[in-house]
Amino acid sequence: MAGQKRAGGSFLVEDHPANEIFTPEDLSAEHQAVRKAAREFFEKEIAPNVDAIIAATSGGDGFGTGRYDVAVATLRKAAELGFESILTPERFGGMELDLASSMVVAEELARDGSFAGWHGAHAGIGSLPLLLFGTEAQKQKYLPRLSSAELIGAYCLTEPHAGSDSLAAKTKAVLSADGTHYVLNGQKAWITNGGRADLFTVFAKIVGEKADGEKFTAFLVERAFGGVTNGKEEHKMGIKGSSTTVVNFDDVKVPVENLLGEIGRGHIIAFNILNLGRLKLGPSGVGGSKAALATSIGYAKQRKAFGTEIANFGMIQHKLAEMAIRTFAAESMTYRVEGMINGHLEGFSWAEPNAAFVMMKAIEEFAAECSMVKVFATEVLDYCVDEAVQVHGGNGYSSEYPVERGYRDSRINRIFEGTNEINRLLASGTIVKRAAAGRIPLMQKAKALVGEIMSGPDAAEYASEEARLVANAKKVALLLLARVFEKFGTAMDKQQEAMAGITDVLMELFAMESSLFRVQKTGNKGTGAEMCAVYLRDAMLRIDASSTTVLAACSEGDALRTDMKILRRFTKFDPVNTIALRRGIAARLIAAGHYVV
Repeated sequence: MAGQKRAGGSFLVEDHPANEIFTPEDLSAEHQAVRKAAREFFEKEIAPNVDAIIAATSGGDGFGTGRYDVAVATLRKAAELGFESILTPERFGGMELDLASSMVVAEELARDGSFAGWHGAHAGIGSLPLLLFGTEAQKQKYLPRLSSAELIGAYCLTEPHAGSDSLAAKTKAVLSADGTHYVLNGQKAWITNGGRADLFTVFAKIVGEKADGEKFTAFLVERAFGGVTNGKEEHKMGIKGSSTTVVNFDDVKVPVENLLGEIGRGHIIAFNILNLGRLKLGPSGVGGSKAALATSIGYAKQRKAFGTEIANFGMIQHKLAEMAIRTFAAESMTYRVEGMINGHLEGFSWAEPNAAFVMMKAIEEFAAECSMVKVFATEVLDYCVDEAVQVHGGNGYSSEYPVERGYRDSRINRIFEGTNEINRLLASGTIVKRAAAGRIPLMQKAKALVGEIMSGPDAAEYASEEARLVANAKKVALLLLARVFEKFGTAMDKQQEAMAGITDVLMELFAMESSLFRVQKTGNKGTGAEMCAVYLRDAMLRIDASSTTVLAACSEGDALRTDMKILRRFTKFDPVNTIALRRGIAARLIAAGHYVV
């Protein structure tokens, strides 16, 4: 049943069988070959040059002065192996592989935040707008040169006063009197690859007498057009080996044939590219988390205190195990979403005339899940690098150890591709909007559930305690949605704290179910099963806390007390010895020296 076509958000209202989901264990021999090649590239070309990438970019002072030779040379070596054009059709110089291949590459290259920035901005948001929305002529002109990294790509959406509120952009485009070009004026901020990019996807509002109002539109802008300049390199907390600048557009003459997509439909490009960017932060977060774990294991095995390696201490073992447990959950949900998207791409071929539209719609269908993956994986990464510093103790605070750089580099991921706050609102908001449009029977299911709850205790039988926990987490999520809708109606999207709390519950539910399904599908009775058992119980505690906050915002008095009784009935669980389980997990991690399932 792998590849089943499902609707976005349907995990909340439907029972999906475990054998339907895609897991890392389902990666093919070709995917594994891509992973091996990407890992070898990192070890041979990136790892030995990390210090040089930072020094070459920053001039050695930690702050950018505009020299990028090492980073760009490394990016072009990656392009020679096809890593910068995984999805691009072969006729445009690409590898023409699938989404899973691009995720595997993202995971392996994420072990250094600076190079991951160059790669992600070029191969992802720097190239995909053209791939998915460009004309045939535009693709023929630019895609081969992007595939080889002859041209470096960048994505210009954010402005000094318009971050997540991208439609508030002030950059303007005016059609020339003779109708041959647009004159572009404005400023974009925080542009990754900005200091070295040759081709920019720029979002601007078309204005003027011929525009009939302001129309948010995308353009392909070459630096060679003239009038494109950079501000100074940003003095960043982390990813110091990447280029981040303001990009100024002063009377830039953009040929009309370089308008990307449709006039006034720039938001369609912006939002859909961000969906894919959010999904790609899933494997990036997983790759970074695995790297932090491996580094911590290595240090714990060689560092001695009180006459023994610190890897023998229970508290250190707890940290190592918990890093792996959360990484397992993030990995499970990330590849599950890839599989859900792939279910809409059965028989996909770039040879079809509407191929780009099919790809875009498949990704857009799971916009809510992409937002959840982004938030979850980036917060798991932040947890792992923080604990990695703690495992290293005082040495972790020293720049002589790689965990110090990893700690600083990770922080930007909670801001990339829309802040985690915005994505929390988008995740639950998207699901509610689809329910209102009749695409998923969310409110009907929620109201029916509330009726069942009031009629008596749950008499259903479950295959395991873990299966019961997942089923009950789903009931809690539906209960919250019903109560918030009853209280606030169609204005519920204005209740940011409540909607964010609902997303936290939805994320935990999706992570729980993805982890359990992975264990069930693969028949894992060892480390994976133990990580799942621990994660599900800890997740239920977090669900209880988030749900308490949301319910208290929706009712009071006897009504609230009744809802709290219902909540506690659903969130209670049979405890297991998580100390023993974590010690067992840690023992296997320490023996292997890296993340294992």
